[in-house]
Amino acid sequence: MNEIKVNSWNELQNKLFEGWWNPKINRYRAANAYRGLSDSNYKLDTTLMRLGGNYAKMEPHLLRNFNKYGTQFMEKSDSIWNTLTIAQHHGLPTRILDWTYSPMVALHFATANVKNYDREGVIWIVDFGKVRKYLPDLFKNKLEKEDAYVFSVEMLNEILPGEIEALKEFNSMYMNEKFVVFLEPPSLDERVINQFSIFSFMSDPTLCMDNWLAELSDKDIWQKIIIPSELKGEIRDKLDQSKVMFM
Repeated sequence: MNEIKVNSWNELQNKLFEGWWNPKINRYRAANAYRGLSDSNYKLDTTLMRLGGNYAKMEPHLLRNFNKYGTQFMEKSDSIWNTLTIAQHHGLPTRILDWTYSPMVALHFATANVKNYDREGVIWIVDFGKVRKYLPDLFKNKLEKEDAYVFSVEMLNEILPGEIEALKEFNSMYMNEKFVVFLEPPSLDERVINQFSIFSFMSDPTLCMDNWLAELSDKDIWQKIIIPSELKGEIRDKLDQSKVMFM
């Protein structure tokens, strides 16, 4: 089952940390990305999608202008992948989706909005280690060469260097393929570090990740943990009293 509804704090913890034991290294480590949402009906749509209209056509213009005028956030970048991550971090609508390595951070975001306490929350979990096999060879081979599960900005720039033209080339190369790229952003500030941030983006900016995941034959790659509305207060109190701070 990909969608599981928990009924208690203990059951929630067991599900969040299920399968973490890695016998190869004798450590509790999981190749999982977590995303917490305050309403289980929310989709995994990006801020670019939420613009509406012909948002895919607007993407290069937004990024070009951010690179030109966003000098208070960064020096002008010659890497579209660097521009994308910094733009996402500073609130520009992009094709990037925010995730975290930490289940606790995901719980924070699932319970931070008190206006949605009458609604069920959700934690999305995606195994980015298993997602690698759906990548095109060019990307898959790069990860294997680096012995990595996720990309860095530098790794992506080695595959497709350049500014907006690199993104256009990416779009044209893979317009008929569906896959997701997981990217670890640079440590831009304490917020990125404290939130254990990891980003993702789809090969097609118009493809919602929900739909892509639902079509996968490997159902063990992802999971949705539904949090009842009546459990949110307990979760919030335990996070707060433990002084779990992520902002």
